[in-house]
Amino acid sequence: MGDDLKLIGCDFSSSPSRKKPIVVAWGHLEKSRVQLDGVIYFESLSSFFIWLCEKSSWLGGFDLPFGLPRELVENLKWPSTWPACMDYYSSLERSVIRTKFSAFCDARPVGQKFAHRATDLPAGSSPSMKWVNPPVAWMMHAGVPLLRKAGVLMPGLNYFPNQISKDGDVQQRVALEAYPGMLARELIGSKSYKSDDRLKQDTSRLIARKDLVDLLEQGQTSLNIQLKLTHAQRDSLIDDPKGDRLDSVICLYQVAWARLQQLSGHPCYGLPEEMDHLEGWIVSC
Repeated sequence: MGDDLKLIGCDFSSSPSRKKPIVVAWGHLEKSRVQLDGVIYFESLSSFFIWLCEKSSWLGGFDLPFGLPRELVENLKWPSTWPACMDYYSSLERSVIRTKFSAFCDARPVGQKFAHRATDLPAGSSPSMKWVNPPVAWMMHAGVPLLRKAGVLMPGLNYFPNQISKDGDVQQRVALEAYPGMLARELIGSKSYKSDDRLKQDTSRLIARKDLVDLLEQGQTSLNIQLKLTHAQRDSLIDDPKGDRLDSVICLYQVAWARLQQLSGHPCYGLPEEMDHLEGWIVSC
C-alpha cells in the first residue's frame, strides 16, 4: 500500500548556477520502500523560492543547517530564541558574520576553534558556523530565510506539533534538516564518492557511488528502508561525478524514515524530545 504524501530531498547551494544548481529529488513511500519519482534543478535562489511557495503538501529533507550552536549565540549575545536569532543572523552582511565568527575562533585554543551543536558529533557534520570548506554558514544564511518566507514549517524550531495526522490530510509543507554525509559514512566509511574538481572525478569515486546506490537499494542501512529506482535513475545517480543527484536522493531517503516515524505515531518525525530548540537537529541522527 502506498503513501500519498510527497517526499522531497534537497541538495542545496547558497549560490546556485547552471553548473552547480540546487537539486531536488522527489518520491513517495511504498510500505518500507521509497520510490524515486523524479529530480528537478534550480539555477537561482529566486526560482527555488517560487517552487517553495507552490501550494502543495510535502515533507522534505534539506541539506543545510537550520540553526547555530547555542555556545556561539550566547557568546555573541545574539537573541536566544530561534526565530529572533534567525531574524538577526539573516539581517547581517556576510562580511560582518565572517568577522564575528573569525574573532570567536581566534580567541579559542587550537583544536577547539569552532562551536558545535549537540547534533554535530553524532552526525559527524561540520559546525554550522563554518564559513569555508564547506561554507555551511552561508548555506544557512541563504536557505533558512527562503524556507521561512515561504511559510514552510520547521519542526522544533518554528513549529511544535503535539500530534501529527497519520493520514497526512493536513495541507502543509514541512522541512527537516538532512545530512547525506552521515548515511554515506555509515555505508562506505571514509571513501570519497564525489568531487566538484574534475581532476578528482576518478574511477574510485564512481565505484563508491555504485556501492552506495547498491546498499540503498538493498536497504542495508540502519534506517531499514529500500530505495526503489528505475535502471535509468540508477545510472543517473552513479554517473554524476559531483554527487549532487545522489545527495538529494540520500536526503529523500532520510526523510522517508521521518515519514515512517510520523506514520507510527511519533509526535515530531523522529526528532528527539530533548533537542535544543535554538540549534535544531539532523533527521535520523
